[in-house]
Amino acid sequence: MVEPLRIAMWSGPRNISTAMMRAWENRPDCAVSDEPLYAAWLSISGADHPGREAVMAAGERDWRKVVAALTRGPVPGGQPIWYQKHMCHHLDPSIELDWIAGLTNVFLIRRPDEVVASYVRARGTEDITPEDVGLPQQTMLFDWLEQKTGRLPPVIDGGEFLADPEGHLRALCEWLEIDFLAQMLAWPSGPRESDGVWAKYWYDAVWRSTGFSPQQARAINLSGRAAEVAEFCRPMYARLHERRLRIRSS
Repeated sequence: MVEPLRIAMWSGPRNISTAMMRAWENRPDCAVSDEPLYAAWLSISGADHPGREAVMAAGERDWRKVVAALTRGPVPGGQPIWYQKHMCHHLDPSIELDWIAGLTNVFLIRRPDEVVASYVRARGTEDITPEDVGLPQQTMLFDWLEQKTGRLPPVIDGGEFLADPEGHLRALCEWLEIDFLAQMLAWPSGPRESDGVWAKYWYDAVWRSTGFSPQQARAINLSGRAAEVAEFCRPMYARLHERRLRIRSS
């Protein structure tokens, strides 16, 4: 039997991670999972997120059971591709990493000043840490995978992706050794059964979308703690950005 392709897309918050999940779910050969470690992370961290109790009630709180399903369990629907949308900040230090090397890992990054500004707007507070942005965990994981596997995972910059979605998806599919399918570029609007129970708090824009939209220029004026966090994360972002997937313009 041919082993299914299990793709783990590691992103920070306030990126295009949910739209990217839509693109993969629109493939007829792909199942998707939306932040499968979220309930376990909430249980471990005690983080106060919108819908916290509902998320933990709906998801598996034992990260070992989640990992077993992601790495060795059957793919939903028996599909040959399983796209797993992961948030880097869900990698609590108590969660072991060895299982991740058995997946096909991809990294999705975004400029930290844009992430912080979006996070502050969404949460209505400037009480933010670098770990909330996910870049410390993301760079840690990237370095660990490089050392563990001897292979550089592909890195996609969300802002650059939106300037040429087709070119980036073609390049990623080529790296993954699968066919690019044009239906990855557009999808029906509205919620999906695959959306996490937290979708009503975060997915309004994605529910309205029918494809990737060009990035809208927005003035960014950070101050205080938010500015400090963005500046702290900037060198981490720069390191990952240097390793980004090179594309041929579509």
